[in-house]
Amino acid sequence: MAQENLFDEIMGEDQETVSQVTAGAAPAADASAKTAAAARAAELRHELDYHAYRYYFLDAPEITDAAFDKLLVELQEIEACYPDLVTPDSYTQRVGGGFVDTEQFAPVTHMARMYSMDDAMNLEELDEWLQRTEDALGAGQVTYTCELKIDGLGVALTYRGGAFMRAATRGDGTTGEDVSLNVRTIRDVPMHLSAAALDHMGADRDTVIEVRGEVYMPKGSFVRLNEEADAEGRDPFANPRNAAAGSLRQKDPKITARRDLATFLYAVADTVPLHVDSQHAFLDWLRQAGFSVNPNVARCATPAEVHEFCAEALAHRGDLDYDIDGVVVKVDSFAQQDELGFTARAPRWAIAFKFPPEEKRTALREIRIQVGRTGVLTPVAEFDPVTVSGSTIARATLHNIDEIRRKDVRVGDTIVVHKAGDVIPEVVGPVLDRRPEGAAAYEMPATCPACGAPVVHEEGEVAYRCVSIDCPAQLRERLAHWVSRPCMDIDGVGTELIDKMVEAGLVHDVADFYALTVDAVAALDTGRTYQADNKRRGIKAGDPIPVGSTIAQKVVDEITRSKGQPLSRVLFALGIRHVGKSVAELIAQRFLNLPALIDASEEDIAGIEGIGPKIAASVKEFFAVPENLAVLERLRVAGVTLEENLGGADAAFAEEAGVAAHLTEQRPLEGLTFVLTGSLTRFTRSEAGSVLKALGAKVTGSVSKKTSYVVAGEKAGSKLAKAESLGVPVLTEDDLAAIMATGHVPERES
Repeated sequence: MAQENLFDEIMGEDQETVSQVTAGAAPAADASAKTAAAARAAELRHELDYHAYRYYFLDAPEITDAAFDKLLVELQEIEACYPDLVTPDSYTQRVGGGFVDTEQFAPVTHMARMYSMDDAMNLEELDEWLQRTEDALGAGQVTYTCELKIDGLGVALTYRGGAFMRAATRGDGTTGEDVSLNVRTIRDVPMHLSAAALDHMGADRDTVIEVRGEVYMPKGSFVRLNEEADAEGRDPFANPRNAAAGSLRQKDPKITARRDLATFLYAVADTVPLHVDSQHAFLDWLRQAGFSVNPNVARCATPAEVHEFCAEALAHRGDLDYDIDGVVVKVDSFAQQDELGFTARAPRWAIAFKFPPEEKRTALREIRIQVGRTGVLTPVAEFDPVTVSGSTIARATLHNIDEIRRKDVRVGDTIVVHKAGDVIPEVVGPVLDRRPEGAAAYEMPATCPACGAPVVHEEGEVAYRCVSIDCPAQLRERLAHWVSRPCMDIDGVGTELIDKMVEAGLVHDVADFYALTVDAVAALDTGRTYQADNKRRGIKAGDPIPVGSTIAQKVVDEITRSKGQPLSRVLFALGIRHVGKSVAELIAQRFLNLPALIDASEEDIAGIEGIGPKIAASVKEFFAVPENLAVLERLRVAGVTLEENLGGADAAFAEEAGVAAHLTEQRPLEGLTFVLTGSLTRFTRSEAGSVLKALGAKVTGSVSKKTSYVVAGEKAGSKLAKAESLGVPVLTEDDLAAIMATGHVPERES
């Protein structure tokens, strides 16, 4: 793909300037640099939209995923340097971008009512509808369009002049909820309709149109989401539809972006502006416009052909990567649809033929316990293999003890199983009249089957947990979490190297990282082999390739450097349940060192604003485990900083900015809450936020009546406006520099 040539042609002599911008150079005040950046950003948006269309709609990509990601990163870097260049339709906003909208989930009135659909629960009911339709319109005078019934969440997408305007849920059919921010993150939803589709509308091309369809979650994504839920002790989603609905209504669009949602469109509020006369022609227009349209559609001239389509769909439903629960049969002609009209709740010209669920009986042989990476104990049913929906299954998660009790499942039972969402094996329940005599109710174990540590079960929670830090079932994930960038930031130690360390017996817990030697790391097998002999070095082809001393030295140096990370990072890296990055910072800012935190009461911890009793209980629970305290003592002996300070790049920045070291000990900004907004010229908001936190302040992302001060840089937007409306004091970047240097907020003349 000749991206560079296109870049040269568009940018000309400004290429060097834009390259500096996208490489992370500070944005210049020079207007030509910004002009160049704006031109490049516009070109990148066009390129990303084009390649997304090739990938999602035509299934004919022209560039690799890596090349696509490179273009996206370049656009993100330009927009980070020039926030005012960000546009609502930028592809960066489709992956959970930074727009905040107080109108999210606000009520939206649909252009026309979104009706429900009558169901046919069997072929007899389908035939009755077909006969009524033939009687009303004339036998042999009706052509039908058959479409798969996607088991998702109904949405309405509104476009003005071909540009995306709004997205709303179906709601009660008349009024839905505004989910525009989240729908922007769904990559197969076009932000602009194609020119060809608009030309087809003729004089109506600038009209507002509202198209309807389903948001769904692919089966593979559903499996991954529930695996994460099980590992974290959260209740799993019951089916892909619930998962899609929950994902679409997230307050944070970044979460929606990670959920891998997709769409199929199939309806419109008003057909008149489109100049199409049938459902089949309308689906063609949708494809032409850039929407995702299900390919499994057929025009059927007779009821017999409708039967054939339904039978094929039922037979192959297990082959699809999305969940369907039937077939929608529609009268194809829009004129005939108008003739048939609607009942009070549904169109007379369409019906949904619902599929029956496939269930099988089998014998439950055992309930085993799996220990997830976060220590959650998950019971798993193991039963005699049985074929359901096209594949053989022999095990299914039972999720938790409450689920086992609710279903009253016991070892030895004959059980009914199916696939939830046609993909996830699930135990429906027991066949009680076939229960063997003496079958006992299941109880969760008191100790962890992986390490023998006591199992913890908190009142009000369904999960049973092993909270031992050296549990082997949790080891690899705990180690990988420890070295990750938001935690101890140990560069060069990835999952492959961790696996080699564990296999070699070098690392059993996080404290073992700090006992590693260069020689021990250098000798680790990389898993690759030499391709040729090297007699001088005594190497034969096929010999394993070790890590080597050069890389090993870098690894050990990185581990040594990480000893200086502040307590907040250590707390987050330990993987304490409910303690994420921000919670770890709040706790560290309150207690300042690990001994003080360990000695603190549960009430002391719960008293921190933003913490509460649940997190406090989890923290105390963690420090009550002797094995955990032993690991922490070894970290202390190894020289790991167990005090709150500015670590790594933050410490270097603080020194450069003239922040006095004694101020971080005095914490003069304790009790104040700051919000940083707009572009800062002397330092980044992340750097400034780290220093403010070290001085005792709380830094948040939203303005409220509880906000003490808002620091407004260039191009400050809605947060500045909200601060002014609430009467929150607004500070300049000069004020911020003074605060960081002195620890005091400068007084203002009244």
